[in-house]
Amino acid sequence: MTLVLALVLDAIMGEPRALWSRLPHPAVVMGRAVGWCDARFNGGAARRLRGTAVIAALAGVAGLTGLLLSMLGPVAEILIAAILLAQRSLVDHVIAVANGLRASLTKGRAAVAMIVSRDTTTMDRSDVARAAIESAAENLGDGVVAPAFWFAVAGLPGLMIYKIVNTADSMIGYRTARHLRFGWAAARLDDVLNWIPARLTAALIALTHGCWRDWRAIASDAALHRSPNAGWPEAALAHGLGLALSGPRSYDGTVQGFPWVNARGCRHLLPRDIEDAAAALWRTWAVGLALAIVIALF
Repeated sequence: MTLVLALVLDAIMGEPRALWSRLPHPAVVMGRAVGWCDARFNGGAARRLRGTAVIAALAGVAGLTGLLLSMLGPVAEILIAAILLAQRSLVDHVIAVANGLRASLTKGRAAVAMIVSRDTTTMDRSDVARAAIESAAENLGDGVVAPAFWFAVAGLPGLMIYKIVNTADSMIGYRTARHLRFGWAAARLDDVLNWIPARLTAALIALTHGCWRDWRAIASDAALHRSPNAGWPEAALAHGLGLALSGPRSYDGTVQGFPWVNARGCRHLLPRDIEDAAAALWRTWAVGLALAIVIALF
């Protein structure tokens, strides 16, 4: 029942600015730790070995921290788990893009730049909406379902380990000259930890949007994604909402021709499509909550 209460508390409270304007958010602390390790150890020979040792050490510290915090009792567990879940903040960020895009293209670009890493300065309205919806799908998986899954499996230690690995992957798990070797272990471990949650997220989306019959197409589209996991919730949401997602986009001034997901879906996207995606996040969350209640009871 601890997970159930944490999910509800996160949905109600989100991330109170009054609190996190005074204290560093745990995710920020984790990011600083990863950044320090990157600056300190990412150099010289044997970078892959160094990166493996770093992620092992970070995961060990995170797991031990979670174990110690869990000794404070169920109230502390609920509060900490709620802080590390991201349903409410994800929905708020996605809706902000829809509101910004309704006001102007410039405001829409500014809002979506807060949640994606691709170039936004040349995006048209559909590009902005598509980026927001893709971010919604991916972050539902690794910001809500995966943390909840690992908390259910291994309590606060499991949740803390997942969050530090996911944070490390988002910072150093890139195929760049600097991070290809050093971030290899973080990226691979993140793939392993997200394997089940990503597919569970897709299943929950399919269940709430009546697209079970499209499961083979969802699986086929998911395989087109450059990530072995992120494509699953994205493909499920694309089929559930009847939209074409992914496709060409620009990173660091270079257009990359990614394939379309649900290529037959609508490509002319509007703010209301972003709102539909936000509603899909809540429907999926609700079914996940119901599943957590059933598990807690039986």
